[in-house]
Amino acid sequence: MRDLIPRAACGIYQRFFVRASIRLKLFYAMLALIVVLILMMGGATRYIFNRDFLGYLNEQAQQRMEDLVPRIEAAYRVNGDWDFIRNNPRVWFELMRPVIAEHNGAAGNTAELDRRMIPASDLTGATLRFSLLDADRKLVIGYPNLGPGARVRPIMRDDVIVGWIAQTPFENVIGSIDLRFQQSQLLAQLAIGVVAIMLVGLIIMRISGLLLKPLVRVARATHKLAGGDYATRVEVSTADEVGRLAQDFNQLAMTLERNEKLRREFMADVSHELRTPLGILNGQLEALEDGVMQADEATVRSLRSEVTHLNKLVNDLYDLSLADAGALTYRKTDIDLAPLLRAGMQSYEDMFRKRGLILDAQTLPDSMPMHADAGRLQQLFNNLFENSLRYTDAAATAGGSGRLVLSCRQEIRHQQQRWLIQFDDSAPGVDDAALQRLFERFYRVEASRNRASGGAGLGLAICRRIVDAHQGSIHAEASPLGGLRVIVSLPAGFAQASAGATA
Repeated sequence: MRDLIPRAACGIYQRFFVRASIRLKLFYAMLALIVVLILMMGGATRYIFNRDFLGYLNEQAQQRMEDLVPRIEAAYRVNGDWDFIRNNPRVWFELMRPVIAEHNGAAGNTAELDRRMIPASDLTGATLRFSLLDADRKLVIGYPNLGPGARVRPIMRDDVIVGWIAQTPFENVIGSIDLRFQQSQLLAQLAIGVVAIMLVGLIIMRISGLLLKPLVRVARATHKLAGGDYATRVEVSTADEVGRLAQDFNQLAMTLERNEKLRREFMADVSHELRTPLGILNGQLEALEDGVMQADEATVRSLRSEVTHLNKLVNDLYDLSLADAGALTYRKTDIDLAPLLRAGMQSYEDMFRKRGLILDAQTLPDSMPMHADAGRLQQLFNNLFENSLRYTDAAATAGGSGRLVLSCRQEIRHQQQRWLIQFDDSAPGVDDAALQRLFERFYRVEASRNRASGGAGLGLAICRRIVDAHQGSIHAEASPLGGLRVIVSLPAGFAQASAGATA
């Protein structure tokens, strides 16, 4: 039985608070606050009434008692004992009558009392709550039902206490009618409180609905987004925190929708790029098995070309996945970039010549010190050379030959020395819309997937990852030669020199 009560209380708490919606929680909190305020106001009103109003009446009666004491003392000195007033109400009221007259400014003229208004405290029966006691505190005359809260004042004769005058507080003489009045007032206050709580509850429900409506929309949209509906959006109707939350949600939904689109395009592109060389390899192998093709040098060269292309595609995908995960390894040392660029030009010079293209170098310094991974930078430059080799038209210039011009220079940017490596090729060019997407994976300016005109669209994406890993930058713009200009910016100087310049 002892365990049932805590379990029931815990169940009620779980049902009405923990599992409740935020709208109900806000309603409960605001309603509880209003109820507490109403109770505190009612209690404060009752306390102030008892303390101030009833206290005021009791203080007025206390003042009447102080004025009565000298008259009773004078009457006692004349009579010598209390027999003159015992069981004699007329004398008792005659003693109190001048006290009332004095308080109304009619002392010595009792007829004037009839023409003046009696004080409010006397209308409540203050003088009727007086009691006269002898020296042993036995009742002589007056109000008989003295309680423990009665206020007493000694009656003196020659410094000897001969009696006591007592005054019973107003709240101790409240009768049944007064109690019924108090109860009716309490019930009226309770009824007013209940009506006020109901009205406040309706207002709170309306206000909570208005306040939480945008948040509810965000919650529902989040539920849809979690279910895979990336096209869902939330209407932004306010400029407060909830409005900013809706804006952030819409931005998140747009990002997820774009990432999902890129993921699907990535899977389609990867499957397409892998299917093409695999299909060629499979067709040639079947032709060899059927005797349609002979295993001569040309056939082997064709098979090797497809395998090489497939191997490069797989390696590029692997490097790109490692770069996205931040796991692509870099072994940085102090190197000279100039020999690296010259070696790259020499390795591609023959390929450019076979395609009728000119590979030229301008303003290439003798020495370009920097702290970098030589292998990754060689991969970067090879991808840029291959990009120009694939897409530059051999007969695009007035002289009849396309070209790629490589130039390097040093500049100071943000108080740091940097190498600017610039690749300028001739036509065809790239429009402004495509320039912004050149470094996205699998993006190619042309929509077709003809492998004769280009690669898989991974080279420039890998270039950006490599440059970012070296705290550099890369961007593309239109070239004065009519084609594409790619500018690579890399920190200059060896590790110690770079650290000193940065500091």
